[in-house]
Amino acid sequence: MQQPNKRKHQESAEEDWKTKRQVLLEKKVRSVEAKEALRLQKENKFVILDVRPEAEFKEAHPEGAINAQIYRLIKEWTAWDIARRAAFAFFGIFAGTEENPEFIKTVESKLPKDAKIIVACSAGGTMRPTQNLPEGQQSRSLIAAYLLVLNGYTNVYHLEGGIYNWFKEDLPTVSEE
Repeated sequence: MQQPNKRKHQESAEEDWKTKRQVLLEKKVRSVEAKEALRLQKENKFVILDVRPEAEFKEAHPEGAINAQIYRLIKEWTAWDIARRAAFAFFGIFAGTEENPEFIKTVESKLPKDAKIIVACSAGGTMRPTQNLPEGQQSRSLIAAYLLVLNGYTNVYHLEGGIYNWFKEDLPTVSEE
């Protein structure tokens, strides 16, 4: 009897992404491949905003990137947090993380509203429709791009294929380990 409930939740999550995607398209957020991102960074003073957790960022990230994690590890282990982790796991949401309420504040402390930003996460997601995913694929970087444009950022791009593609293309990377 749990199927209908789960399906209903998935539909509302998809609906939510559909809405976010529409805003991203209206605000002219465009996706760029890794090599194009590097060129924009070098020639047009774009900043790569890496929204992965700090530990992943420190391990390795694009040279010159700035980190502001959109999700953070759930630190507390109260009964409420354990229940939340179980709920997150049930819906397949990034294990043991929660939305970082300081995300926009962190970005604002590092970048002005007119900064040229390329938002990046691990996998990247896409706004491009495919047969299986007519709305594209939601990702941490696209959610971050959505929050940025809602908060007045005007030059927001998105790294298609994420940091994973950056590494695969063997582009300049640094580590803080």
